[in-house]
Amino acid sequence: MTDPVMRAEKLRTSFFRGGLWHPVVRDVSFDIQPCQTVALVGESGSGKSVTALSAMRLLPPETSRLEGSIQFGGRDLLALSETEMRSVRGNEIAMIFQEPMTSLNPSLTVGDQISEVLVQHREMSFRQAKDETLRMLDKVRIPAAARRFNEYPHQLSGGMRQRIMIAIALACRPKLLIADEPTTALDVTIQAQILELIKLLQEEEDIAVLFITHDMGVVAEIADRTLVMYQGEVVESGATEEIFSNPRKPYTRALLSAVPQLGSMSGTTGPARFPLVDVETGRPVVAPEVADTVAHEADSVLEVRNLVTRFDTKSGFFGRVSGRVHAVENVSFEIKPGETLSLVGESGCGKSTTGRTIMGLTEAESGSIRLNGQEILGLRGADLNAMRRNVQMIFQDPFASLDPRMRVGAAIAEPILVHGIANREEARGKVATLLPQVGLEPEMATRFPHEFSGGQRQRICIARALAVAPKLLIADEAVSALDVSIKAQVINLMLDLQQSLGLAYLFISHDMAVVERISHRVAVMYLGEIVEIGPREAVFGNPQHPYTKRLLSAVPIPDPSRKGIRRTLSNDEIKSPIRPVDYTTPVREWRTITPGHQVQAWGDEWTETARAA
Repeated sequence: MTDPVMRAEKLRTSFFRGGLWHPVVRDVSFDIQPCQTVALVGESGSGKSVTALSAMRLLPPETSRLEGSIQFGGRDLLALSETEMRSVRGNEIAMIFQEPMTSLNPSLTVGDQISEVLVQHREMSFRQAKDETLRMLDKVRIPAAARRFNEYPHQLSGGMRQRIMIAIALACRPKLLIADEPTTALDVTIQAQILELIKLLQEEEDIAVLFITHDMGVVAEIADRTLVMYQGEVVESGATEEIFSNPRKPYTRALLSAVPQLGSMSGTTGPARFPLVDVETGRPVVAPEVADTVAHEADSVLEVRNLVTRFDTKSGFFGRVSGRVHAVENVSFEIKPGETLSLVGESGCGKSTTGRTIMGLTEAESGSIRLNGQEILGLRGADLNAMRRNVQMIFQDPFASLDPRMRVGAAIAEPILVHGIANREEARGKVATLLPQVGLEPEMATRFPHEFSGGQRQRICIARALAVAPKLLIADEAVSALDVSIKAQVINLMLDLQQSLGLAYLFISHDMAVVERISHRVAVMYLGEIVEIGPREAVFGNPQHPYTKRLLSAVPIPDPSRKGIRRTLSNDEIKSPIRPVDYTTPVREWRTITPGHQVQAWGDEWTETARAA
């Protein structure tokens, strides 16, 4: 066996807080062979990102302490001076971070930012650096490289910005690339492009990769070896195939059991709880079957007809309207009591705007929204507040949804008091009843939001939404920011509440595997329009529209045996929904595939995609 590119031995990282050193990474050891991909996986707080930052020596020395050794190129990185370490970063070890927009300088063009690395580290002239930058842009498959050289980060999509970060990282031809959650913030089709690009560049440049993620589907697709971290320690390590097929530790089994697998619902018609495993014992937790909760013969809770929401874009000194964002365009659907309809699509497709328009948070241009048979579009003041007793919303980030200065009991009681449902004493009793419903203890009502984990905070937001006894909950990416096991727990909780309270859900998400678990019906949105809608088993089992097929094919599958299967590397970006002022939406034709399963007839723009699918 060849010498490893990097070898960490008994790495221990501690942070100084409250006068004491607190270890957050404990005795972590691993090595990375040339051209090998090693995945560090675990949930938030497991220590995986701190491990990477320790290897790069990017932690503040005043408040962090590093022990052990990290051997790289015959040197111990922990023993190098800051000047010596600066020559290692970029030249020999490069790093890609999770959010490219916060990593790039908004005041410099992307070409200048790549050129800067070449001038500083490879001592090129500005002319040479520009030529090499254009070559790197071509290498990371950015179309029209000469034009993109002079563009700023805000002018690029998220996927293109991450390609720029990869170009910067590879500019000095490092031996090791550390990728810290590089696809977490990206849509599923863009994620697939970036993963394929990293694999392709790894082969072309002969580099080793340390890939940090919490997504086991991504791990299966890219990693040769996997290290599972839990509370700062490596609890299991080995070949990725072995970790997936024969996990030895209870935590690894619990982590894998919570991973949503696309296709796992084949042959079933209704939602199903996630099978969970006890973290301490590794034994399966018996999950009761989900009964059919849909009131098929009842009137619809929500009826949306031909909903249109547009936003003006202005330009010039006088703020002339130069275009319009067609955020929601002729959207129609209905939801029965006890039913879950999922709106799926990528960023910018209009799914969140649809939810906000139903809530009255965004003004519609035209259409109809009927809640329990009553037209609610255009309601104002007291009428709008009264409507919101029947429909509540759960947002993506629970921490941003809660007032950090307000105890959670007061936050849950607030809508009860605002709507005049009960007095303060009765509201406190209602809070004590709601917290156990969402899996929390009544005495937790006296705590502040920062004293809870992310999953617990989302449970608090669900309790607050339930406080006014709504008929419909709109969940806008309600689990996308949560770790995989917490995500599974929250989905199971939502299914339990639907069964006990008869709730209807409008579930907005880009995570197709989660959508498959929770949905009765699915509507696929693209550029503000629904392009396919039908029962979940029909849309997932027999997708018709090319966009639906593209979404499903891009989902990473947690099966390491598929690692060798190569995807076609596409440079496609999500198109803009901004149209000219005089643009008229064409009349769409629909085909019925099976009862309830309808697909929009597609035009020439989808012809090639349809053939490929």
